[in-house]
Amino acid sequence: MRARLAAALLGISLASPAAACTTALLLAIDVSNSIDAGEYRIQADGLADALIDPEVREALIAGNVALSVMQWSGRGSQQIIFPWEKMLSDADVLRWSEMARTMPRAFIMSDTAVGDMILSGIQHFRSAPDCDRQVIDVSGDGTDNAGTDPQGARARAESAGITINGLAIEGMGVSITTFFRRHVITRDGFVMTSRGHQSYAETLKRKIRREVSQIMF
Repeated sequence: MRARLAAALLGISLASPAAACTTALLLAIDVSNSIDAGEYRIQADGLADALIDPEVREALIAGNVALSVMQWSGRGSQQIIFPWEKMLSDADVLRWSEMARTMPRAFIMSDTAVGDMILSGIQHFRSAPDCDRQVIDVSGDGTDNAGTDPQGARARAESAGITINGLAIEGMGVSITTFFRRHVITRDGFVMTSRGHQSYAETLKRKIRREVSQIMF
């Protein structure tokens, strides 16, 4: 009896505490009317490739990062595609990469409601694991044209301690990077620019590395 008790106590003393989650990262993907079928495929494949980038994968696992994916477009059109899950192993990251590559598109032919996306993201963090940081990683190729004022939504995110970073997909016309800087990202956030959809995958890799490793690239 004493031997069993001693062994049990030893097991408790030697058990290492679970590593803390450094970041809850919500990946918010624009699927509004400006995104055609080919551009959607580039975004899905880009996310899949970014997750299995060696540096990204290592940082996700080392930080026990919790991931979730949202697709968003117009007023009231936000859908959580993948709920929160911590990346604890290579198998977790590889599975998420496969899911991202085959994820269906949630919305077609809709406006661009950035403020609604932010408010939906704030709500979604209520079910997130307990992590040191909460970050919305939003990608998009258009300016806001429907729904809630994005600046007001951004202020609510800041009050909740949520960081908003942006990946601006530039095309012709209005600067999306400037729009994100002025109206979307929080004061502690940043914007990275993709020159068209073709450079989206590489830009997303660099962006996620920066978000989960907190290294300035």
